Amino acid sequence: MTTTLFIGLDGCTFTVLDQLISDLPGEGITMPFMKSLIERGVRARLRSTPNPLTPPAWTSIMTGKNPGEHGVFEFIRAEDKGNEVFWTLYDARNVDAETIWSVASRKKKTIAALNFPLTAPAPENIKGAVVPGFIPAKHLRRNTHPRELFERIKQDVPGFDPKELAWDFDKEKQAMESLSADETAKWVRYHLPREEQWFRVAEYILGTDKPDLMAVMFDGTDKIQHQAWPWLDQSLLPKNPQGHDKEMREVCLEYFRNLDGYIKRLVEMAGPDTQVFFASDHGFTASNFVLRINTYLEEKGYLKWGVNDGSEMALRREASDFANLDWSQTTACCLTPSSNGISIRVKQKPGDPGIEPSEYEAFREKLMKDLYELKDPVSGEPVIVDLLKREEWFPGQHMKLAPDLTMVLRDHGFVSIRNLKPSIVHRPSPIGTHHPDGIFIAVGPGIPAAGLVETRKIVDVAPTLLYSAGVAVPSDFEGEVPPSFFSEAWLAEHPVKKGARTQHAKRMEMEQEMDANEQKQLLEQLQMLGYME
Repeated sequence: MTTTLFIGLDGCTFTVLDQLISDLPGEGITMPFMKSLIERGVRARLRSTPNPLTPPAWTSIMTGKNPGEHGVFEFIRAEDKGNEVFWTLYDARNVDAETIWSVASRKKKTIAALNFPLTAPAPENIKGAVVPGFIPAKHLRRNTHPRELFERIKQDVPGFDPKELAWDFDKEKQAMESLSADETAKWVRYHLPREEQWFRVAEYILGTDKPDLMAVMFDGTDKIQHQAWPWLDQSLLPKNPQGHDKEMREVCLEYFRNLDGYIKRLVEMAGPDTQVFFASDHGFTASNFVLRINTYLEEKGYLKWGVNDGSEMALRREASDFANLDWSQTTACCLTPSSNGISIRVKQKPGDPGIEPSEYEAFREKLMKDLYELKDPVSGEPVIVDLLKREEWFPGQHMKLAPDLTMVLRDHGFVSIRNLKPSIVHRPSPIGTHHPDGIFIAVGPGIPAAGLVETRKIVDVAPTLLYSAGVAVPSDFEGEVPPSFFSEAWLAEHPVKKGARTQHAKRMEMEQEMDANEQKQLLEQLQMLGYME
């Protein structure tokens, strides 16, 4: 019997969800089943990782640890070699912590983990099903666990199409190139059959395998909110939307109606004795301006742009989404836009570029002062409202891989690292961006109808799911099981048990890595979603 059902909703936010479960004039209730669950259960805002971004946040949900411990900080990993910086995409080999899928398997529980990022390849000890997300379709077969599962799905799930199930880079690239008002609705519709594919796979595995811990993640919530936020946040909608505004609103509501149906089917299949949980990796809000952070740092003398000599290589570098700098004359910079981080370059040996190690603290304090002084030229308000020092916000074995400073912008937007002026520009219309507060919802036996309770931390999700599945919580998890999520009687009958520390994650070689073209396509996908300008 499935004791625990976990439905991940990438980027889901109460800002939108509360509207979708309300009886709105002319629209009614878009997600009536979700409304019934919320009314019978408990919910909390879920504070994401310091930089609320998909890879580190979902990895924290799966490991119960912060990025400083598990080692994943964003989509792209920069390696500073002094006179040059190299970039690679993060993958499963960079996750340096045991996941709940492995912990549960070691305790003889069966699991299913569908569409979660950085889950390929699955460790050999997994007892159950893993179908990874965030990889091209042609890699699904090799990285589905166990090997025969892919063939079972292909044979038994009607209409199964791995090209539709995974990211279709060519389709999304076309959307990126033609995101006019007329094409945006088509782009949203493209995600409807893809989300249904993941639902069909989840429905099949839940029905045939009945894993103890069943988990599936739907990521259309994030993708749609990035490009269609003005039609989802009612505060930005015209009172009586017409034309394109009406079309966009309707197709967005169609997506969430479908999602409500998928949730209903999975919850009813799991049965009344199953505890059901929902969580998102972050929330969403509106971004109104762009901060070209490296432009500002150049004005302050912290970096020098790379010289464009007109060569093909120079033109490619300037057009890329990585920092194109003169590394010999750069002391502080933002390496990638999705990091919202500033890296200070410290000399490793005499003759290296960067500052002397003894100068670090004074240099960082001056840098922070300069960053806090950056003001919006229109409103006069600070652009950067907080600067997070890595040793305070990313403690752990991989702390030094984190940016020295992580910026929190006034509107929570992502920065640009392009060589463009001025350093601050206002957007012609708001776009969706990540907010640090996501959702955490629970309903089922032993879970009170308590409504909204205190904010929880993203590292609380992992211990909660293991506890629900009857597994002792590893002693080195950073989160805890929220007492407010369970009744006193349930906790008395099922006390939270602390277990041994997690095991060291065995590094596995990817069976088939993405080639250069696939990596390029993935970066274009991230650009389209607004992580890169």
